[in-house]
Amino acid sequence: MKENIMQKLKFFTIMILFMLTACSSDKIEPGVETGISTIVPPENKVQALREEIVEYYEAVGTIRPRIESKIEAQVTAKVKRVNVRPGSKVKKGQALIVLDDRQFNSRLAQARQALQSAIAQKEEAGHAVNAAEAAYKQALAAFERTKKYFDSQAATSQDLENAESAHDQAKSGVKRARKALSAAKSGIRQAEEVVKEAQIALDYTTIRAQQDGEILQRMIEPGDLALPGKPLIVLQTAGTLRLEAYVREGLIGKVKLGNQLMVEITTLNKHVKAIVEEIVPYADPQTRTFLVKASLPAIHGLYAGMYGKLLIPAETHSVVMIPEKACQKIGQLEIVIVQDKDRWKTRYIKTGRRIDDKFEVLSGLMGNEWIGIKE
Repeated sequence: MKENIMQKLKFFTIMILFMLTACSSDKIEPGVETGISTIVPPENKVQALREEIVEYYEAVGTIRPRIESKIEAQVTAKVKRVNVRPGSKVKKGQALIVLDDRQFNSRLAQARQALQSAIAQKEEAGHAVNAAEAAYKQALAAFERTKKYFDSQAATSQDLENAESAHDQAKSGVKRARKALSAAKSGIRQAEEVVKEAQIALDYTTIRAQQDGEILQRMIEPGDLALPGKPLIVLQTAGTLRLEAYVREGLIGKVKLGNQLMVEITTLNKHVKAIVEEIVPYADPQTRTFLVKASLPAIHGLYAGMYGKLLIPAETHSVVMIPEKACQKIGQLEIVIVQDKDRWKTRYIKTGRRIDDKFEVLSGLMGNEWIGIKE
């Protein structure tokens, strides 16, 4: 116990001397020895190693739905009711917007009435065909009978001509009746199509969700006029989101379909892996950038419209890395304990970025030095 106290007192003494040295110097360059050797060796030591560090280009982008649907009206009508708001979760087939359907109900009723009339006309035409065929049979029998009489000289040529004329007229009557029946059947088919169209138009007055999803935007209110081609609601279909980022043309060659790249979600303070699924093969002539779309995993708290950065490996540098615990800060000075043969000396260094639990050493160490760690 007494030995530990003595060691701590010696360490604090050294720290005070460092501060005095710093105050007496106008500028201390990294790599300079403090001139003071530690009396107590460090408890642990680690080697300062050179590591390959990748420099990333940050392509700024926006989180967007992987599939985003703009829902429009198929018919022109006033909006009667809107059942959803932004953020509403919807299921496939759920009614989103209800339009005024009175006009469409009237059209459907008229179409159905026209269909009934066409069916009645077909029935009348069918009866007419039956009557015409019966008349034809009688005329045919009379003609054949008169012909036999004529052959046996029991009927005059005038009788034969009259029987033949009646036969031809009956035959023409059958053709006309059958043609009228065919027209009646065609009228039924047309009327049925009109009924289907009227039913479809009526169904369009209730706008439903085509897929499960979430409402992103609502651009219509009750009383507004819905028109074909005018977006009413923007629906994000259920599924993952993706980052749409703009990559400068000098780096687009480093991005390939299927690549797995890191994405930084600044708001959530998270780094996640994303897969490049689309590269738009056209550069914006103003910004000289390409649009890259990368799919994201499901992340709690992530919403469409949030800010994100696609990290693209640009360059690789060799740097010296040391554990965070090996660097001691006194004011603005950064000091490490370096082993020199069988002795330990203190040295000024300059650090850069912090990567995980390590510091990048910009100057003061060359790499492979043994440095002490004070627990």
